[in-house]
Parts: sequence; C-alpha cells; structure tokens
Amino acid sequence: MKIATFNINGIKARLPALLDWLRDSAPDVALLQEIKSMDDAFPCEAIEDLGYAVETHGQKGFNGVAILSKVPLEDVTRGLPGDEGDEQARWIEATVIGDSQAVRLCGLYLPNGNPAPGAKYEYKLAWMDRMEARARDLLDAELPALMAGDYNVIPQAEDAAKPEAWKDDALFLPPTRAAFRRIVNLGFTEAFRARTHGGGHYSFWDYQAGAWQRNNGIRIDHFLLSPQCADMLTDCWIESAVRGGEKPSDHVPVWVTLDT
Repeated sequence: MKIATFNINGIKARLPALLDWLRDSAPDVALLQEIKSMDDAFPCEAIEDLGYAVETHGQKGFNGVAILSKVPLEDVTRGLPGDEGDEQARWIEATVIGDSQAVRLCGLYLPNGNPAPGAKYEYKLAWMDRMEARARDLLDAELPALMAGDYNVIPQAEDAAKPEAWKDDALFLPPTRAAFRRIVNLGFTEAFRARTHGGGHYSFWDYQAGAWQRNNGIRIDHFLLSPQCADMLTDCWIESAVRGGEKPSDHVPVWVTLDT
C-alpha cells in the first residue's frame, strides 16, 4: 500500500495540481494538510471521479486536514483528543483496510507556533502534549498505526539547509525538538530516517528568495510508525520534483510503502 502525506497549501488554489498528482503518482491513500476549506466547500466530486473516497475535517480559510483513499476506510474520527474547546481543524483518523492488514491512519497538521515565545508557541507545545497522549493510546492498542503530516518540526540540524537561520524559530527551538523526540521515543519509527541518512533531504521550500532554486529547504513532513506498522515498512521517500511544477505548494509529498 502506497501512502503519501502532502501539505497542499489551499485546495482551491492547488486543485488542478492535486488532480494531476493523483493521476500521475496514484497513491492508495493521501493525507492532506492545509486544505483551507470548509467541509461542504471541499471539491469532493473531482477527486471522487478519480476513484477516491474523501473524508475531511475543514476550517474556513485556515488549517484543515483530509484523507483521500482508494481502499476502504472505517471508523473515521476528527479532532485531537484532550481539549474540547480547541476549534482548530488539525487532526483526522481512520482505519484503512489492506489485503491482509488494517492500519490506523492519523493525519495531522501540527501548529506552527510562531512567534515564539508567546501564546501561539504555548499552544503548539500543549498540542504536542495532547499528541503524545494519543500516541500512547495508539501504542497501547498494539495494532499497526501511523501518524503522518506536516509536523512543523525540524528534528535535527541536518534537516535544514541553513540550520543557523532557524535557531530562534518555533520549528527548531529545543522544546519543540524535545517534544518530538519524546513522542518518537515512546516506540515509534521515524520512517524517512529508517531508510535514509544524512543531510540535503527536504520537504518544504519557502516561496521567497529563490529557496527552491537554491535548495534552501527544511524537512518538516514526517511519518511516525508504531512497531507493528514499522514491521510493514518497505520504503519511504520524498517526492521533491513536485515542487518544480506549476503553481506548486511550498511542501512536497512524502511517501511510505507498507506491506499490508
């Protein structure tokens, strides 16, 4: 099963590019972030015409996550547990049914947190605490599960072309990276680093200052796999060429293949 995570940066602006990508790259499942659309305004029909079931958790003009799947989905839930007052659309879950295995998918758009320090950064860290609690529950279930999306976390210096430029940014501050490590260290596998080592691998390039042309990027889109899911991992890669397309997102898809 081929699963991709992709921060689309606005479904209305990016729909033609998304449809081309779905046709050309043909993921079995795509986890989208920053759809920036209410559920009833999401262009389901155009995507369903390509054979995908569509589940969304939207928000007008901001945030928003979705699951597109060519394989059956069950038990879809929306919202990260732990704060009933949180109205930001950043988390969606479903169980996908493979040929012989089911996998619990969690699609996420973790808060940016800038400016830091400040209320937005406090929200980011609190959200990561809630994510850690959900991660513990997933592990306790002892079933294949993954958490994938735009984490807005640069895990290590090698994950940025110019790490010194990010030292005061919420994506790279020590408390951010420590919170990410706490989740990983519960027993998750960071899929890309399980397959690829070293620097120069990025999933985001800013629109400003020719970042794409200069390869001035950062790696902030990640897959974390439970032990049962990690046993199914056959590959993980970044589809960086998508960034060079017409009207691209500032992110590119990251993929895993699982033997399900």
